[in-house]
Amino acid sequence: MPGTEHQTPEPFFDLQADGSLLPRPLGRSPWSADMMHGRLLAGLAARQLESGLDPAFRCARLTVDMFRFPPMKPVTVGTSVVRDGRRVKVFQVDLAIEGVAVARATALAYRHGTQPPGDVWSPPPWSVPPPESLPEAPPSPQPFPTEFRYPEGGGWGILGQKKVWARDRSKLVGDEQATPLVRAAMAADLASPLSHSSDRGLAFINGDITLYLARYPTDEWIGFEVTGHVSADGIAVGQCTLHDRAGVVGYSVATAVANEPMSPAGSGREG
Repeated sequence: MPGTEHQTPEPFFDLQADGSLLPRPLGRSPWSADMMHGRLLAGLAARQLESGLDPAFRCARLTVDMFRFPPMKPVTVGTSVVRDGRRVKVFQVDLAIEGVAVARATALAYRHGTQPPGDVWSPPPWSVPPPESLPEAPPSPQPFPTEFRYPEGGGWGILGQKKVWARDRSKLVGDEQATPLVRAAMAADLASPLSHSSDRGLAFINGDITLYLARYPTDEWIGFEVTGHVSADGIAVGQCTLHDRAGVVGYSVATAVANEPMSPAGSGREG
């Protein structure tokens, strides 16, 4: 179908000889020309975590606190082990730019095993067409190399419940193939603009992302269904249920603070 073939964009980061990660212009945030997109920090945290994770374990929760404006400069990433248990492991990932901490992630990993018997109530599955059967969304006024497909009644600029399929066209680092966990971590930040945007645009900027996964997504397409938003006194909490073609994989939750509405000039993350 028209619009499905694309030239592969450049990666978001180049790996430097000293191990730092140099952002390319593609990684700029729509909030500011000198601000790195927060979702890339989440992707780097997941990449660092997974590089040392025992394959018998699965990351079930990744929380990324983005507490300082991340300029478009090389990022260094380091990991420490908080708890190294037989069934539970906890990690901390620190991300810094020019020696200054800009974000910190904590991750909880469980040893996977046999699923116990029994049925548990869960919401009915969303009934939307697969992404390849939907037309590609028109280009955004602030381009970012994420491809979106909107089920009928979904999309960004609506007052009702937002539903979208999304996939990244660019690799995170160089020619590395992104793992399912890295793809999910990069996508998780979309929960904030999807759940917090109003009929007048987006006027909240998130300072964190928490991704919960019972299993990893099976391919590059991840479906987002807004399932919660509450805000008061300039503080918002939003939630999306995340899907792949087989069903629900988990949830993404983001808190946010009121900010000048997004514009081409933008404004930075306070911290």
